[in-house]
Amino acid sequence: MKKSNAAIYFTLLVLLMSCASAATIYGTVYDLDLKKINNAIVDINTIPKQSVVAKNGTYSFNVPNGNYLIEAKLMRNGAVTDSVQENITVKQEGSYVLDLIMFPNLEEGVEDFNVNLSSELIDNAQNKTDTGYLYLLIIIIVSLTIIFSIIYFLRIKQEKIAKNEEKKTEVAEESNELDQVIKIIKQEGGRATQKDIRKQIPLSEAKISLMIAELEHKGLVEKIKKGRGNIIILKKK
Repeated sequence: MKKSNAAIYFTLLVLLMSCASAATIYGTVYDLDLKKINNAIVDINTIPKQSVVAKNGTYSFNVPNGNYLIEAKLMRNGAVTDSVQENITVKQEGSYVLDLIMFPNLEEGVEDFNVNLSSELIDNAQNKTDTGYLYLLIIIIVSLTIIFSIIYFLRIKQEKIAKNEEKKTEVAEESNELDQVIKIIKQEGGRATQKDIRKQIPLSEAKISLMIAELEHKGLVEKIKKGRGNIIILKKK
């Protein structure tokens, strides 16, 4: 009687130690179209063997450390129509995710089916790759177009700013030159010949004539013709 109790206690101790170091293996069962398979039977070769029905396509096992074989199968009319087997190693406590993709059980033409499946997967991957490159090319073209457009408009804006600054500089210089002409006339007692003005301002005759015409237009001076030259008279305000 004591030996029997000791065996029971030892068994319970082993079970408790196994549970203490248990890990969880879980995942989802899919078909070839990556759709969840309901009511698939999932087994794992623990001792004792565990078996669950994957409701909503999911399963879960609690196991101690070790190497395991997980097998999923789908039964219709008493026959296995789809199945898959996967190995997994549990080295420490924690959660392990193992999704299962089930393949149809075909007695004939299995090799052709695998070849066609591989070709289809390769074609799908190639199509996705080509589409990805196309999207990338479109993004690059659009980005370059936006960048060049921004650079173009910024350049036009800078050119306009430069022209405005240049124009302001020219107006300021012209205003200074006109003031210089007025100053010369004042120094000459309110009247001076155009020839004398040109001697004191190192500009061309045509430029001096334009400046005097501008002052005359503004009503600041009066030009009187005398012989071959002109006398410029400062008007009184």
